This record gives sequence, C-alpha cells and structure tokens, in this order.
Amino acid sequence: MTPLEHLSRTGHLDKFFINGQWVEPSGTARGIVVNPATEEVVSEFPLGNGEDVDAAVAAARHAFAVWSRTTPEYRAGLLDRLQALLEARSELLAQCLTLEMGAAIGHARSAQVPLAIAHVKVARDVLTAFPFVKQRGQTAVTHEPIGVCALITPWNWPLYQITAKVSPALAAGCTVVLKPSELSPLDALLFAEVIEEAGFPPGVFNLVQGDGPGVGTRLASHRDVDMISITGSTRAGVAVAQAAAPTVKRVAQELGGKSPNVILPDADLDRAVSLGIAAAFRNLGQSCSAPTRMIVPRERLSEIDAIAQRVAAQIVVGDPLSEATTHGAIANRAQFERIQTMIGVGILEGARLLIGGPGRAHDLNVGLYVKPTIFSDVSTSMRIAQEEVFGPVLCIIPYDTVEEAVTIANHTVYGLGAHVQGEDLDVVRDVASRIRSGQVHLNYPAWDPHAPFGGFKQSGNGREYGVEGMLEYLEVKSILGYF
Repeated sequence: MTPLEHLSRTGHLDKFFINGQWVEPSGTARGIVVNPATEEVVSEFPLGNGEDVDAAVAAARHAFAVWSRTTPEYRAGLLDRLQALLEARSELLAQCLTLEMGAAIGHARSAQVPLAIAHVKVARDVLTAFPFVKQRGQTAVTHEPIGVCALITPWNWPLYQITAKVSPALAAGCTVVLKPSELSPLDALLFAEVIEEAGFPPGVFNLVQGDGPGVGTRLASHRDVDMISITGSTRAGVAVAQAAAPTVKRVAQELGGKSPNVILPDADLDRAVSLGIAAAFRNLGQSCSAPTRMIVPRERLSEIDAIAQRVAAQIVVGDPLSEATTHGAIANRAQFERIQTMIGVGILEGARLLIGGPGRAHDLNVGLYVKPTIFSDVSTSMRIAQEEVFGPVLCIIPYDTVEEAVTIANHTVYGLGAHVQGEDLDVVRDVASRIRSGQVHLNYPAWDPHAPFGGFKQSGNGREYGVEGMLEYLEVKSILGYF
C-alpha cells in the first residue's frame, strides 16, 4: 500500500490531529503535494488558520498540567513504543519521503528514516539518566518542563526534524503543537498516527498543517505558547523571533549554513575529497550543515580537481524509486530554480566549472533533477562562496597557508557545521578549535546522535540532540533551604 493509499483509507489526509482526535479544519484553504520526480500534483491537503492553532494550543495547555507531572519512567515507556512503531512502519515512511520530497529510496531507507528514529531513542536514553533535581549546598536546583512548545519543521529532512524536536520536548514533559512544512506534509500525518497508536494522552501532541503566515506566525505570537523551535532559513528564523518577541517566549533557531571543509596539506587527498563530495551532496546538498565550501591547499589544486571530477561523475541522478539511483530529485520547484540561478551566478563570477552546470541532469525533460556541480578556483568573496545554495553545488577554494584556511572558513555570516581533514591530529584539533561553528567533524567520524547540534552567528541559537537537546525544553528552578 502506498502512503497516499494508506492516508486515504484512514481518512487522515484531510484532517488535523488535535487533543487526541482527527478533526476537520476550520477553514477552506488548501495546499498541494507535488511529486518532484514527475512535477505532478499527487494530493491536496487542508491549510490551517488561527482558529485551528488556538484549538491545538488550548489542548496542549490543558494536557500540560497532567503530562508535566508524569514520571520519567512513564514518558520513557511511551517513547519506547513510539520507536518500535516507527521501526515497524519504516518502509511506508521511506516511500512517503521519496514521494513528497524526492529523496532516492535508498537514501530514505538508509538515512532519512533510521536517523529520525535514532532521535527518539536518544531522547528516551537521555530522559532515563537525567538528574531532574541536583543538590547544591542546601539548595535544590531543579529542571522543569517549560510548557507548551510550538515546533516548526522544514521540508529537507522532514521526519528527521520532527523527531529531533518532538522527542526531547515530550521527554522533558512538555506538550507540543507541530507545524510541518507545507511542502512535505504527508510524513507528519504518518507520524501523528504513530503517536496516537503509541498511546500518548490527548493533547500532549497536536498537529496543524499550514504555511508560515497562516499558522507559523500565529504560533510564534501566541500568548499560551511558552517556547517555539524552528528549523529553516535565516529569514524565516528572524520572522519567527520578531513575532515571538512581544510575548517573551523562548525561541530556538536552527537556521542556515555555509559549512567549510578544510583539507590540510598532509591529508589523504583521495579520501578527503571523495568523502567531502559525498558529505556535500548528501540529500542533494539540501542540508543546512552540508560542507559545500572545500578549502584546499593551492599547490595541490589540480590533483584535487581531478579527484573531484572523477567522484562526481559516479553520482547517479534519476528516478528516486530506482535502486540504482544515488540522488533523486530536488524537493520543490522554488529550490530547483534557486539552484539554477546560483549555478549561473557562479559562471558569471568567473569560477571555473569542473563538472555539472545549468539545466536538468542527463537531459531529463521532466522532474526537478539537478546536475551535481563543482566550481574550482572560487574566491571567498564570490556569492557562491557566501550564500547558501541548498543544492548539490560545491565550491573549491584554494589557500596558501593554514592560517588563511582558517580565515576563509570563518568568512561567512554562518557557523553551523564544519569539517577538518588531516593526518596530524594536533594540527587538526587546533584548526577545529579556531573555526566558529557549533559542530566540527574531524576526518569524517561516524554520526553521533548525542552530539549537540546548533549554530554560531546567523546559523541560529540553542542546541538539538543529546542532553543539550532536552535542556532546551526545560526551565531551571532554585529551591533554597530544600536540603
């Protein structure tokens, strides 16, 4: 059964999930789901409004009084069930992500879904070990859930970002209202079904579909929302913070990036460049932390260019449902056009085009397929080196000294992720310590779902994942004379 067949059978496609019930939307506005591989409209769905938001927030506020007082053991048990049910539906979820945002089915099965499920497990593990009360002399320092949390998630890693926010919020004892991206709404419906089946009490989790003006702004400004967490563009994060300011609620933002990958002179070039391209083009570069600036020693530039061309030529762009495809379609038309524009900008700026370029990949006439594109001899002042493209476009930027490499790495308004490659770990660690970003990967380590993730500068504030991810949803209270 396909995701659309499943949602049609359940009748949930045209409803919101509020206070433990699947309810009719209050308005008549509709959105569409476009399959980016075919550019065909495959479904419609309702868009919420202020009345829907008010109902969801009221349900969350009412549920908070009881949910916030439940034991960690009880909440951990529900998270265990949530994880098991997501695993049981993993293929349906993978098919859904391929349909609505073009992820190659292999990538959906190996990354989009299992990494999303990992966030549930991490939240459960953090919860069971977390000291909610600490003694400091005669004072008790306690951590208490902040309250009703509005969660706004993006279209590029839809389920992954839902679980990264919902799981620690529920673990902390908060209640939530989720607004997923209107460009990838279907996986959120499947997630809400699993929440219901897992047995979370009514009102603890609520789902309202909608766009930024209709739902996002209302959530950000709502007086009964205690915290809002958004993953999205820097522009969207600023808008949410401005709307939230009058109510002085907590705002957590995971925003844009232009992550550097510093390849030091002693690095194993074949490994460093090959894995660097894989990291930059993962999810077709539609990742805020994608290392799309490869900063390399100038004296080895020609060698690096040759490796980059060879590796990029092996990427298979095409039908996301084909097992042979490594990279599917760009998630939506607006992003496809943005990538095409920025490729054109790179050419006009005089960057040397190694591979790829404008137009659809492999002369495909239908579908949002982009050619994996690499520019070399890029200057750090060029737009393609400064602006987030959010697509499979890599800039190779040469440097003459390691000091210059660090300067180039820090020469953007962003500071979300970074990579450093080299044989001398003392030098690698030193370079990492000087890069202004919230996370740095040394020599391509395994993904760590417990490692806190978030940005410096215009990449946002707050942290997700691990202990720090749950702390975002907790308030600190001091009780003097407790001991």
